[in-house]
Amino acid sequence: MTEPRRVSLFRNGRNQAVRIPRDLELPGQEALLRRDGDRLVLEAAPATTLKDLIQSWGGERLPEAWPDVHDPKPEPFSLS
Repeated sequence: MTEPRRVSLFRNGRNQAVRIPRDLELPGQEALLRRDGDRLVLEAAPATTLKDLIQSWGGERLPEAWPDVHDPKPEPFSLS
């Protein structure tokens, strides 16, 4: 764990925001924030699987196992 660092807080509209130093940046575009007593804990959000994404759109329950799909390799061809 790294040593605590003093960072800047600022207002972004009606929200309070924090400047995260470059060496502490999180990957991706989203993070998870939770309160733990007097602490705020910020952590990288886990990657979303395609299955989770489809279900979040209100799709039906997807099967756990996908059926095998016949997908032969394309035949070679020439553009000349």
